[in-house]
Amino acid sequence: MNLFDYTRPASVEAAIAAWVPGAAWLGGGTNLVDLMKTGAMQPGKLIDVTRLPGLDRIETLPDGSTRIGAMVRNADLAHDAGFARAFPMVAEALLSGASGQLRNAATVGGNLMQRTRCAYFADPHSACNRRTPGAGCDARGGDTGGMAVLGWSPACIATNPSDFCVALAALEATVEVQGTGGKREIAFADFHRLPGDTPEIETALQPGELILALRLPAEAAQFAANSRYLKLRERTSYAFALVSAAAALRLDGGRIVAARLALGAVAAKPWRVASAEALLVGQAPEPALFARAAAEAVAGAAPSGENAHKIELARRIAVRALTAAAQGTPDRMPALPASVFGEPAHV
Repeated sequence: MNLFDYTRPASVEAAIAAWVPGAAWLGGGTNLVDLMKTGAMQPGKLIDVTRLPGLDRIETLPDGSTRIGAMVRNADLAHDAGFARAFPMVAEALLSGASGQLRNAATVGGNLMQRTRCAYFADPHSACNRRTPGAGCDARGGDTGGMAVLGWSPACIATNPSDFCVALAALEATVEVQGTGGKREIAFADFHRLPGDTPEIETALQPGELILALRLPAEAAQFAANSRYLKLRERTSYAFALVSAAAALRLDGGRIVAARLALGAVAAKPWRVASAEALLVGQAPEPALFARAAAEAVAGAAPSGENAHKIELARRIAVRALTAAAQGTPDRMPALPASVFGEPAHV
């Protein structure tokens, strides 16, 4: 491991003042520390933000929105009874990720910032434009089975690994950040970037900006009765998604009056297609309708190698997630959260 400086500031302002080029924020460390051990990341300074005051709260704001501090642990958020009732799809996404031990350590803010699980990025001996701009991309022509089928470029074909972020994208979250220029808000749809020619720029954060919180609008809770997150993976637990989908519907009189659909593990950011959602509105929930919406969601998809199967998997997971959402949110969390093999727990 590279030598680095370490500091633990006592306030947000002190943390921002401590940032220098080449520094990294340290939260739960469940991703950053692993990459430091392999040499894929070599920050010259770690700024420990785990004890900053006021960032570990889950709050309902006067406008009805829900604010989640960046230092809230994934497990604490998923198991918060009020939050899980209002946003069961988000809780299910969280509980489908990693292991219980990691969820106890990982933070909400860190989840947004986790790096791709592309093996070529994690291996410092492989060429990776995301890790070293201009180095090339050894993933192209390599093991491409899990790589992107949407939004990729010749410079990078990696995917975003987060489950949590797929549900947040579907529910139109907002990210609150602060830097030397003050506080600002970033719409979740704009937070993660597609690679283009600059895959090393992964988010809309400016250098030195710190995530303070996430905010879910009050309207997002209106999907609580009909929302699901489903995840297809190589094993039922402790595995990243091959493809995933977050689906949420509002039903009235046997018709869909509002719809949200986002796909995961298909691109460098959660993939939400407004035109797919628009196909659903005003219609009765039925298999043929869900198939049309799913086809629209993957429109424009193209293999980035030997991974054409992911396009069909993404289409099918979208249909299954929409079908599960139409059937209704389980009364309690499934024993296998987000698993396509789990039985809904209606009691």
